[in-house]
Order: sequence, then C-alpha cells, then structure tokens
Amino acid sequence: MQQSLTMEKDSSRPETIAPSDQQRQQPTPPSRYESQKRRDWNTFGQYLRNQRPPVPLSHCTFNNVIDFLRYLDQFGKTKVHLPGCVFYGQKEQPAPCPCPLRQAWGSLDALIGRLRAAYEENGGSPETNPFASSAIRVYLREVKGCQAKARGIPYKKKRKTSTTTARNDEQSSSSSPTTYFC
Repeated sequence: MQQSLTMEKDSSRPETIAPSDQQRQQPTPPSRYESQKRRDWNTFGQYLRNQRPPVPLSHCTFNNVIDFLRYLDQFGKTKVHLPGCVFYGQKEQPAPCPCPLRQAWGSLDALIGRLRAAYEENGGSPETNPFASSAIRVYLREVKGCQAKARGIPYKKKRKTSTTTARNDEQSSSSSPTTYFC
C-alpha cells in the first residue's frame, strides 16, 4: 500500500504527492569536494578580510595566495626536516627532532585546485585568477622539491618538449621572490 502526502496550495484544492516525488524535490547535499571547496573559499575570504589593511578579492594577487599558503603551514601535520637536521634526507625518523610541521605538498596542490575553481564559480575571470598564476605553480614545485629532499624521496621530473616559453618561465621563476624555505 503506497502512502501519499497531501499539500495544499490553497484551501479549495489539495494536491497529492507520492513519496517518490517528495524525494525528488529535496535538494541533494553537496558532494564532499563541493563542501570542501566552499569551506576553502570561505577560509581564504576570511584570511583576506583579516589582513591589515583588508584586501578586497578584486585586488588579490598571487602574492596574497602564497602568503595564505605560508600561513596555513602552521596548521600542517607533515614533518619537514631542515637542511641542518640529522634526519634530513632520511625516509624514517628514529627519534624526535625540532623541525617544523608543514602542510604537505599534495594538500596545497589540491587546495589551489579547489580555490582556482571556486574563484571562477564566484564570478572571477579566468584571466585574472590569482590561483592560476605561474608563480603559484613555481611555488608548489619548490615546496614539492624541498619536501622530497627533506624526506629522501626522489621525484622524477617529467620531460617536456623544449619550448621558448618553458625556458623563459624557468628563468623568470629562478629569480622569483616566492622561494619556499625548508
């Protein structure tokens, strides 16, 4: 026996809705990715508002994004050995050391991907997206390399076809002020 619910639009005509229709009318909860993207976007917005002076999103640059990533390091859970540490370059850490905990490279990379998408979904232009800046890619590459060396993990570089823009990008990134310090 199928049960139905009655909803009234006006007092003269009741409308009958089957339970399957009611389920279709309920909005589906956002996916885990969408929830995380919204949370990350709100966190970044709060970070910009807390700057002195506050930074409007329309004036946000890749430098603000890199500062945000550095700010997030204080909440990291990945031990990144400094070059002077006795465990620098070792995969296993047999004893405690005073090296800092940082955000893992993969977490930062995923965060930037979500923020890049959120920026455009919230009305930002792809051409002005600070999360899509080449400086962000350079910064993430430096974090990846630094963390790999600190933990003794060799990352194989993927070879690209040699192009003039790739060489120019490499040259400009070597003098970039976005260096990640292990």
